[in-house]
Amino acid sequence: MPYLTDSADVRDAAELIELFGDDAGIEAAARADASRNLGNHLHFCRWRQIERLILLLAQDRALGTRH
Repeated sequence: MPYLTDSADVRDAAELIELFGDDAGIEAAARADASRNLGNHLHFCRWRQIERLILLLAQDRALGTRH
C-alpha cells in the first residue's frame, strides 16, 4: 500500500492518469528515476509512492479489507 503524505500526491497521480492514461505509472517511475539521478531522495520516494498509488487505482477490485 502506498504511503501518501498529503492530498497533493493524489492530485499528482490523477494528473498523470489524465495526461498519460495507461502509461501514468511508467511516467511516475521515470520521474522517480530522474529524481534519484539528481540525488533527490525525497522526491524519489514521493514519486515511487505515487507510482504505487496509480497501480492501486488501476485495479478493478478492492484490495485489503472492506468494512
